Amino acid sequence: MLKNKDFKILIIAAAVFTVAASVCGYVICGIAAFILLMLLGFGLLWVFAILTKRRYDDIDALNSYLVNVLAGDEAPGILDQEEGELSLLKTNIYKATSTLNYQKELLSKDKVALAGAIADISHQLKTPLTSMIVMNDLLKTEDDKEKRVQFLQTQSNQLNRMNWLIQTLLKLSKIDAGTITMKPEEVKAEALIQEVIKPFEIQMELKNISYSCKYSADSRYDNAPANDIDIKCDINWTVEALQNIVKNCIEHMDDGGALSINVNDTNIYKEISIEDSGCGIAEEDLPHIFERFYKGKNAGKDSVGIGLALAKTIITGQHGDIIVESTEGEGTRFSVRFYKTII
Repeated sequence: MLKNKDFKILIIAAAVFTVAASVCGYVICGIAAFILLMLLGFGLLWVFAILTKRRYDDIDALNSYLVNVLAGDEAPGILDQEEGELSLLKTNIYKATSTLNYQKELLSKDKVALAGAIADISHQLKTPLTSMIVMNDLLKTEDDKEKRVQFLQTQSNQLNRMNWLIQTLLKLSKIDAGTITMKPEEVKAEALIQEVIKPFEIQMELKNISYSCKYSADSRYDNAPANDIDIKCDINWTVEALQNIVKNCIEHMDDGGALSINVNDTNIYKEISIEDSGCGIAEEDLPHIFERFYKGKNAGKDSVGIGLALAKTIITGQHGDIIVESTEGEGTRFSVRFYKTII
């Protein structure tokens, strides 16, 4: 406190003023006035010094608090119930440091998640890359034409898998980074579903998978046909999400399975329900199927575990939701909902 230049000047000025006033009182009124003014002046000066010291102690405590925060140590609480500018400053500093600590925790979690994602990506790319290296070495020494064709086909399959994995990861990264803006527009449900199913028609035919699509409007107030339902969404990204769900359904169905899509229009949301007759999802896996790189016990050998994660990210990015219901051994139903009102 005494190191403060302004405080020193103020103390000296107050002392000089007190002495001068006391001398004047002595000249005018005598020794009694001199003593009274001296006691009053130095008493006020003492009270001022005590209050100033207390304020400096509070400021020093704030400084120590900030030093601890900057050093990364556990900082004590500084909030109090008093009024005044200093208490307001304490509150604002506490809010700022709490926000910084929260951001620090988020960054730490992001680093852990990033490290885990990099490890998973490395693992997923390493498997097909190793296979391609082996195939390439075999091609160098293999003279049999049929085997060479077989090796080349294997390499082609692995390259397709790597390409799909990298493209999907890039899409997820763009969405996470906020570089993609969803552009919702009205689209006919029938046209949307046709676009989703088109790439799988040959695959479903080869596996003898039956397909059906139904439309129902539970709460429409016009005479339009049910298959004329409009859905407001980003067309391209929504097709991407729904195709990932359909792809997952087809991969988990044996030959002769059944795939059905139902479009429902309710008061609260418009729903696209995709249901398969596949192997289903184990109960313990249900809470985790939308986590990146998660593979349940019924996952295929070539499963990566990011298709459903991408679908979830796309739909929630449009303020929608995906609800999944499954019975192991009977099938799975994915309900994609686009809410009419965002609360």
